[in-house]
Amino acid sequence: MSHQIWLLIHPTFGVLGMAAALWVFVEALNVSETNIDRMRSAAILSSVLIWLAYLAAGYFYVFYYGADKAVIKAGPWPWAHGLFMESKEHLFFIVLLLATFLPIAASAKVYASKAARSLVLWTSGLVVLSALAMEGAGAVIGMGVKVALLAKM
Repeated sequence: MSHQIWLLIHPTFGVLGMAAALWVFVEALNVSETNIDRMRSAAILSSVLIWLAYLAAGYFYVFYYGADKAVIKAGPWPWAHGLFMESKEHLFFIVLLLATFLPIAASAKVYASKAARSLVLWTSGLVVLSALAMEGAGAVIGMGVKVALLAKM
């Protein structure tokens, strides 16, 4: 697969995982015995998709990002790597841990426990917010490459 395909696969899995976490959040707002299975399925889906985003990102990083990094650092936005990529490399583990924990939290009787419901709401909400931050950072990194290439023209 080419470099560009990996740049599509990684954020696609991430956005879908974030959307599934948002689905969990919405289901947890009005959780009952009738929608608990749907909420749990969405939690598992979110976790799987976030893990796939992580694996795709790792593959891209190992095999392709070196060239992009050189382009970014030589361009007018070197901070796109220095700040955003470095932050993303370290903070993404928070999203991964939260997404991994989400199905565990959703496995409780969320409809019967206010504390369990609150835990699911906070966990899914944090997955959504942190995944949005990762998406934003990725956009800045992508723009760092673009501005660097445009500056060479």
